[in-house]
Amino acid sequence: MRRDRVTFAMMIGLPIVQLLLFGFAINNDPRNLPTLVENADNGPLSRSILASMESSGYFDFQGFVDGQAAGDSALRTGDANFVIVIPRNFERDVLRGNQPSILVSADASDPSALSGAVGALDGIIDAAIRDYRRGPMLALTGDPSKFSVIVHRQYNPEGKTATNIVPGLLAVILSMTMVMITAVAIVKETERGTMEMLIATPVRPMEVMLGKILPYVLVGYVQTFVFIIAATLLFDVPFDGSRKAFIIGVNLFIIVNLALGFLISTAARNQMQAMQLSFFTILPSILLSGFMFPFAGMPGWAQTLGQIVPATHFIRIVRAVMLKGAETRDVAQSYGALVILLIVISLIAAKRYRQTLD
Repeated sequence: MRRDRVTFAMMIGLPIVQLLLFGFAINNDPRNLPTLVENADNGPLSRSILASMESSGYFDFQGFVDGQAAGDSALRTGDANFVIVIPRNFERDVLRGNQPSILVSADASDPSALSGAVGALDGIIDAAIRDYRRGPMLALTGDPSKFSVIVHRQYNPEGKTATNIVPGLLAVILSMTMVMITAVAIVKETERGTMEMLIATPVRPMEVMLGKILPYVLVGYVQTFVFIIAATLLFDVPFDGSRKAFIIGVNLFIIVNLALGFLISTAARNQMQAMQLSFFTILPSILLSGFMFPFAGMPGWAQTLGQIVPATHFIRIVRAVMLKGAETRDVAQSYGALVILLIVISLIAAKRYRQTLD
């Protein structure tokens, strides 16, 4: 065990990582969800409602939007989980008994992310009404409880778990296969001695990297094609967005994972170590990417770590394109994150690659 330090480190480090992730980062009741407001009334009652929503801990108000188009864009790009729309003359209509409605537009692509907040709305509204009745409007005869809250669940109105899980599953599948296949294949050549013949040729590290990872791009295409067929036919997952945006995201993600596999191969001495290190990268892809648990519900440090996981950005691309009808401009930020990760991983891998064997 002293000689095989990588295996020993995995035996000690992996349980610690699992303990920290499951104990601190995983949260099935997410709070402080980003929320935008379109307030056309701004009266005491509307302010009381918004204050009660923010104090509940479920809603984190990020600012205001002007119009439905801006709110829909924020939900589609993932900048907000909720958009609260309070209509014009809301308080006046309440006091006149006209029964106006507050609209809560919610990103339902991840049902678990909004279930707690939506379930708490009744209690939040009751608390706001009590505060309002104790305020300067106490003497008025109107009943401020005579209004309704309409929750508009977008992108997954039925709240089907498969609609959320299946698109994210593509990221996990590609991560597991691309990283592990590349790492194991390169280490296998080193064990068999064929890498020595390759090193003896006048090839550059980047050329070796490209030569090793590009053939597996075809494997990623096959997996993606099979996934799309199964998702649409077996699970009835929609594909409402741009195919071009989806293809760009798939290509970037495949290349990033293949480069990561090449990097792992430079640190592993044998195939067992390559598989162990590959698994060590797959665990964050499942737990920190928003695949199984709401990303917005994780603590700040876990979200920061999640930003350096390629699967985080690819899951956003896939869900935005398939469920929200996103175009390339809507997921441009996720593209940029994948490009940065690709450059960093490639540079580190090229630097670690040795032209001569130890």
